[in-house]
Amino acid sequence: MSKVQGPKSSASDLGPWTLDFGPGRGPWTLDIGPALAAIRARWSGQAPFAVILGTGLGELADDVDAKAIMSYRDIPGFPRSTALAHKGRLVCGTLGGRPIIVLQGRCHLYEGYRVHELCIPVRVLASLGVQTLVVTNAAGGLNPGYSVGDVMAIDDHICLMGLPGLAPLPPICRERIPRARTRLYDEGLIRRAIDLASASGFQLQCGVYVGVTGPSYETRAEYRAFRRIGGDCVGMSTVPEVLTAAGCGMRVLGLSTVTNVARPDAPEIVSADEVAHVAATTLPKVRQIVHGLIAG
Repeated sequence: MSKVQGPKSSASDLGPWTLDFGPGRGPWTLDIGPALAAIRARWSGQAPFAVILGTGLGELADDVDAKAIMSYRDIPGFPRSTALAHKGRLVCGTLGGRPIIVLQGRCHLYEGYRVHELCIPVRVLASLGVQTLVVTNAAGGLNPGYSVGDVMAIDDHICLMGLPGLAPLPPICRERIPRARTRLYDEGLIRRAIDLASASGFQLQCGVYVGVTGPSYETRAEYRAFRRIGGDCVGMSTVPEVLTAAGCGMRVLGLSTVTNVARPDAPEIVSADEVAHVAATTLPKVRQIVHGLIAG
């Protein structure tokens, strides 16, 4: 039976992550030590709470009383954001007096990165003490009951990314890696987010996220197919991060901002600029949820 071993939450632990396949099979190692060392040179704290900010939501990082801000390019091994409206910065500090780490922007498979590279930031968060992770994204609505500007809590996802290399196996190993948990998205966090949204005067949708590689937007036939298999929103991110976070033992809340709603019989042209603009209009809703969650 294979097992995943990760570094402890100790500030001094700079060890690598190891996937151990048992005696004689040999480990596969992802060394996040250099990244941790670079961060520790700027910030010595720990944070149990972190947020990954997707398209259009980067301004939420401005709410943090920042103690350290680092560009991804200054963190060894971190992928660098090239997508529109992703600043690519790690922000460490406090929000409402409580420690928090914010990833201001993310990277995607369509930017040319390999899956294990996309997982490095989440593994680093785990080593910095993060136990609860909020993952946000901009997504296209598949559910005809949704409206532009809605926010959806992700109850589950359908992965159509392929994701080769998420947990690469040595050729000699033929065993399957066990499922990290039965539910990837924490029910308690979803219920809390729904209550916070209601108290703030808006309805938080709840549904299934379909993860695709992109970068092209969906065809009419794909929209129909994704809806038929149970999708409520579709996007090009989030799944690798969530799978990694679950493997690290984190509680996860996923939030999708609905930037357009699919109408296969009357399709509209969607641009990246429009997606970023609409996503930004949902920032007040996402802010209420994040602030409420970290306040406890």
